[in-house]
Amino acid sequence: MNALIADDEPLLALSLKTALGGAWPELEIAAVVPNGLEAVQAAERLRPDIAFLDIRMPGLDGLEAAAEIADRMGDAAPAVVFVTAYEEYALRAFDASAVDYVLKPVTQDRLARTVERLKARQRDFGELARQLRALTAQAPKTQPLRQVMAGTGSAVKLIPIGEVCYFQAADKYTSVVTADGESLIRTPLKELAPQLPEGFQQVHRGTIVNLNEVAAAVRDETGRMSLRLRRRKEALPVSRVYAELFKAM
Repeated sequence: MNALIADDEPLLALSLKTALGGAWPELEIAAVVPNGLEAVQAAERLRPDIAFLDIRMPGLDGLEAAAEIADRMGDAAPAVVFVTAYEEYALRAFDASAVDYVLKPVTQDRLARTVERLKARQRDFGELARQLRALTAQAPKTQPLRQVMAGTGSAVKLIPIGEVCYFQAADKYTSVVTADGESLIRTPLKELAPQLPEGFQQVHRGTIVNLNEVAAAVRDETGRMSLRLRRRKEALPVSRVYAELFKAM
């Protein structure tokens, strides 16, 4: 687990970092930044699990930074904890789907409760992953697709299902990606998933991959997982819900 701290008061940022070191020694502080704009940039670059955001900061405030991070990163966005000296921001913090808010000056007892909430949230991710796998196993089986009718420019072609590297949600369409290129179908990903044969696995909210095309699962320096493919150059991000599926790789 790693975290980002954003606070325009350096001494308070350092104090929070020190307090976190005592309350959660295993947590790595990936970066400490002085404003909301740099918080957004650091979140995209470092992909932290948690963001501790001061609410009153120059440029983007903490609430605006959290909204921007959520828009840019989707379900890969970090859990947010707001840190503020102003109690009147508490309701707005929870309206912004924060895991918690902490009043300055931060006390060790209050921070310990926040850490427990964050750890519980991570346990919930593991339980959600288990439930998703169970639901997938129990889903009624239909006759699986053998080929996909997809459009490329003005042409329509039949693509054997085994040639598909992965499916990617793309606005109102679904992109069918093969070793040779991309085509589009109108079937939404959630409707397509039950029709796919064994060996296709959802790895992200908008991505289903052909496991036969996966060469390796790798983690970057922040712990985020992605898949390298045999016949494509791009890497596919794996959301935390599905990361456990590739632990053995």
